[in-house]
Amino acid sequence: MPAYVALLRGINVGGRHMLKMATLRAVIEAAGGTKVETYIQSGNVVFGHAARASAPLQSKLSTAIARAAGFPVPVVLRTAAELAGVIATNPFGGAPDEQLHVMFCAAQPIGTAFDKLDATAFAPECWALGARELYLHLPNGMGKSKLAVSMSRLAVLKDATARNWRTVQTLAGMIADR
Repeated sequence: MPAYVALLRGINVGGRHMLKMATLRAVIEAAGGTKVETYIQSGNVVFGHAARASAPLQSKLSTAIARAAGFPVPVVLRTAAELAGVIATNPFGGAPDEQLHVMFCAAQPIGTAFDKLDATAFAPECWALGARELYLHLPNGMGKSKLAVSMSRLAVLKDATARNWRTVQTLAGMIADR
């Protein structure tokens, strides 16, 4: 059975859009998920599912979670192999973990969407496109990042969800154990 990680956008942030992890696990199980396990309170779920295609499952989960939560919840899915690929293709391999973040997108972000961003205006912050990810190297962290704020305003990233590098690595370890 394929293993997936579901990354939810915008829950339990700043006291808004609260969703208990027990509720989230129950929704995933009701949608056919097995061995459902959550990681921290920000919407990370590792589970097995009989579905062989991510897109229909992603849509099904987003609808089911929104119904249970009472608000829209964008969901991004990755398989174990895809998450391992995110780690293997990290363009900022020498960066300290606390300076690296990944924005996960449901689809490949269009490279031209970033053309209006002047990379030099954000230095030493920088970004690189992956397969369906946007890697952010933020030496002063996400909280003080002007680049992250500018990226969050791009339409192409409206349903993307960011994770710090330690979370990415932890989720990769959890999904690899299945």
